[in-house]
Amino acid sequence: MRKVRIGIIGAGRIGKLHAENLVRNGQVQIAGIADPFAAQMEEWAAKLGISKVISEPLELIQDPEVDAIFICSPTTTHAQLIIEAAKAKKHIFCEKPVSFDPEQTREALRVVEAAGVKFQTGFNRRFDRNFKHVAQAIRAGKIGDTHIVKITSRDPDAPPKPYILHSGGLFMDMSIHDFDMARYLTGAEVEEVYVQGAVLVDPVFEECGDIDTALVTLKFSNGALGVIDNSRRAVYGYDQRVEVFGSGGAISVQNEFPNSAELMTSEGIYRDKPHYFFLDRYNQAYVEETNEFIECILEDKPVAVNGYDGLAAELIARACDKSYRERRPVKLSEL
Repeated sequence: MRKVRIGIIGAGRIGKLHAENLVRNGQVQIAGIADPFAAQMEEWAAKLGISKVISEPLELIQDPEVDAIFICSPTTTHAQLIIEAAKAKKHIFCEKPVSFDPEQTREALRVVEAAGVKFQTGFNRRFDRNFKHVAQAIRAGKIGDTHIVKITSRDPDAPPKPYILHSGGLFMDMSIHDFDMARYLTGAEVEEVYVQGAVLVDPVFEECGDIDTALVTLKFSNGALGVIDNSRRAVYGYDQRVEVFGSGGAISVQNEFPNSAELMTSEGIYRDKPHYFFLDRYNQAYVEETNEFIECILEDKPVAVNGYDGLAAELIARACDKSYRERRPVKLSEL
């Protein structure tokens, strides 16, 4: 059985997650990992059976034995790594966002297209079984024409200041998943956004020129309307809900919990809080997205989430930032 040989660039939280998932895929062999702190990764890598741990990503990209590259490094490095990997004829999986600059993203994607390699953007939520079911029901006409999309996405706690400073801001770092989900569920493009934002969780966001709370309204090319609410702190856990309302009904996804048990007493009804963070809530979705990428390579199929999907979400994020700062609706055509 043929195996896809993978090189992973970046062994932070997401890089390690992908590595640990990939080693369980019988059609994958991890050829190596590149990270600036390679010496600190050797013990962890050895436990996974990965012998090659280096600091130079180009060495991994240029390895003739490597079939595909997973880019899990900081966003500012993505575009150049994509270009180098595409020129080396490697298939590419890149974590979101592709870059902070749509022009850099466009240039990288042009090189990918010219190279004829596969490129998948890491929007893992599309692979969540619940959201996938919602999208399938909408495509099948179960709720008629889509009228309103509501997405709630709230983190359990704010990230530290060093992360905020390099995150690209709320819209590019956090809401970008919701922008992709809005396009995925409606099957339509976002034409206009309007944003209200504030710092209500922690003054550190204002110090960093960012916000921690936002309401985003969207107009779609098919006439539907959308609203996304984001917060960097939901004290009860990771809050991830969706409702799509249409001419023939509605469909929704509620939060997932560690268990479904309910304790009922004379004092009240109690149940667990939702999963605490994305690594728990979307654990299986991360597995599914990487498994499907490998399948697309082996069977020469189109990927489910391509580079254009990454670019489209970036442009929505840029439009939202512009709307917030200029206090007006912004059309995507302005960008």
